[in-house]
Amino acid sequence: MESSENISSQDDYLPHYHQNEDPFASKLSKEADIVAGFYLLVIGILSTLGNGYVIYTSAQRKKKLRPAEIMTVNLAVCDLGISVAGKPFSIIAFFSHRWIFGWSGCRWYGWAGFFFGTGSLITMTTVSLDRYFKICHLSYGTWLKRHHAFICLGFIWSYATFWAVMPFSGAGNYAPEPFGTSCTLDWWLAQGSVAGRAFILNILFFCLLLPTAVIVFSYVKIIAKVKSSTKEVAHYDTRIQNTPVLEMKLTKVAMLICAGFLIAWIPYAVVSVWSAFGRPDSVPINVSVIPTLLAKSAAMYNPIIYQVIDCKSACCRSHGLKPLQKKNSMEKSRLHTISAEIKSEGMNETPLDRA
Repeated sequence: MESSENISSQDDYLPHYHQNEDPFASKLSKEADIVAGFYLLVIGILSTLGNGYVIYTSAQRKKKLRPAEIMTVNLAVCDLGISVAGKPFSIIAFFSHRWIFGWSGCRWYGWAGFFFGTGSLITMTTVSLDRYFKICHLSYGTWLKRHHAFICLGFIWSYATFWAVMPFSGAGNYAPEPFGTSCTLDWWLAQGSVAGRAFILNILFFCLLLPTAVIVFSYVKIIAKVKSSTKEVAHYDTRIQNTPVLEMKLTKVAMLICAGFLIAWIPYAVVSVWSAFGRPDSVPINVSVIPTLLAKSAAMYNPIIYQVIDCKSACCRSHGLKPLQKKNSMEKSRLHTISAEIKSEGMNETPLDRA
């Protein structure tokens, strides 16, 4: 009797297509669930190892970390949180062919994914703004000191906490995905009431559209600044011959950062918005799972983008005279073209600061 009342009490939280069926039963074939489970298992292992390595190596030199590196460590913490707190649930659910953790597990999984995902996105936004001001506005200089970085960390975690807890206050909720073996923010509230629609619109703006706009704006401006600076200084400095290599590296890093995020999250956002304001039944179940799986791979990209590129730079700097000479030439031209902060710090600058 108590069990039936509990199930009945959850009906108000269910999206319309779950009202008359088991919300946690998989709508995919067993074969599809197994493939998805193996995919998430690989992504989870790579993400855990990559982000764990970033945190471990940073902990070895924690007293020497620069502000930008502190932001990178925070990004790794967020991505590791997604992998450790969320992925095991979804992997087990896919292999079990249903969500076996009940409503409490569903809400925990939805909260963890949204909390750490928002933290990761806002961290990327903070990094992009720091680089934008550092490169495009010389007066910004060395504003982001270590204590400023920790203030930014406080803002990032407070921001993520606020929006992740909002659904528990009654403004929203976490609910099963259409395919049943995962949970997420209840986008379908937008179809039920004006309050639900307002909540979803706020989530979309403050946790997706605004951060994305800032990231894209920052890196577009950085690319434009690098191009204009190299053209201007080329008339005065013969060492600028190697600058096109630096320019391409900076452009590739910026494009990878933007593309990694957009490729992972935009398809999921489009499907979610369509579910909230369009006709969710028009999105086939087998199709709806693809953007979700793609978004779950985002935590694997950042260690590659932020660390592997920097490690290659460090290897070139420590091994081989020719790569070192080329690196020094590019760094010297950067001294004349980009940042007063770099000019003062000279060759002690880290790869992350240069990017």
